[in-house]
Amino acid sequence: MKIVIAPDSFKGSLTAKQAAEAIHTGLLRVFPTATYELVPMADGGEGTVQSLVDATQGTFRTALVLNPLGQTVTAEYGFLGDQRTAVIEMAAASGIQFINQDTRNPLKTTTYGTGQLLLDAMHHGAQEIIIGIGGSATTDGGQGMAEALGVRFLDANDQPIKRGGGGLADLVQIDCSHVDPLVKTVKVRIASDVTNPLVGPQGAVAVFGPQKGATPAMVPVLDANLAHYAAVIKATLGVDLADQPGAGAAGGLGAGLLAFTHSQMEQGVEIVVRETQLKQKAAGADLAFTGEGAIDFQTQYGKTPMGTAQAVKAASPHAKVIGLAGNVGEGIDQLYDLGIDAIFGILPGIVDLPTAIAQAQENLARTAENIGRALK
Repeated sequence: MKIVIAPDSFKGSLTAKQAAEAIHTGLLRVFPTATYELVPMADGGEGTVQSLVDATQGTFRTALVLNPLGQTVTAEYGFLGDQRTAVIEMAAASGIQFINQDTRNPLKTTTYGTGQLLLDAMHHGAQEIIIGIGGSATTDGGQGMAEALGVRFLDANDQPIKRGGGGLADLVQIDCSHVDPLVKTVKVRIASDVTNPLVGPQGAVAVFGPQKGATPAMVPVLDANLAHYAAVIKATLGVDLADQPGAGAAGGLGAGLLAFTHSQMEQGVEIVVRETQLKQKAAGADLAFTGEGAIDFQTQYGKTPMGTAQAVKAASPHAKVIGLAGNVGEGIDQLYDLGIDAIFGILPGIVDLPTAIAQAQENLARTAENIGRALK
């Protein structure tokens, strides 16, 4: 029997690798002679660096960068096992964890540190960069990121505009003559499941701005600033990003990456499937386990369990795919028609969140063992 174990992280408790090892522990009690493939997974969001580095036996690096508030912090990113592909989470430099109720202000928060991470990877030999762009604290359209790469954003007096979504109102001219030469040669693959445009009622500000601190009064201002930013980019570079699907991801960082780097946007889980060679490892599988902290109706929209299930089915159509989750939400019935054959919650009963987190490893192993015993 061949069993593939390919979960995402269980946020706050287990990395994807730890989750895979816990499932493996439980199944070994039932199927000690089975062949196992452990493939830590992610979907481009939190945990993508850890999962890809773990899955490819890669390495980690750190760099000093500016966080969204302009403070110097240490951010981690990785190189895959090939040592030519870097993997970055923008949240490591520009994430929402750096702000609080008092400091969040999308008029001022910047993606400058994300650009610093990109440059650090380029200058350490990256020929390709995968960047996950979830969890941002910013709504600057990627202006800060691009500035770190060498792009100059100037006002009517040929002076640099202020960083943050508020400064975009003063933008008159974009000067790309000082961009680091490596930016044009290194391919950037944007891992994102967000399809929102840059501006408008479904844009970066209207949909995601409030969670980053945008007040009702700020929303129209920031949206107008991003529209102006897009207009100047179009006039300067000939690239129309205002309505581009995905341009609104991470407060418009998607737009900035598309405009100022050699990039393309891809679904995060598809990148991870490809880089971990999940389909190749799933060839001939009889059974597969996937999962993450929660499985619900949103899982079908590019989340790890869905992407994993579809990849396994593509490689082994008769394999059964089982999803495990700390929380099983509403709307899971539709997942059964999309590649997941069964879904199980791992909690033994009613427990508070700290207890659930503390016991996640034990709960995963026990649940996997019990499922294995039922199948046997």
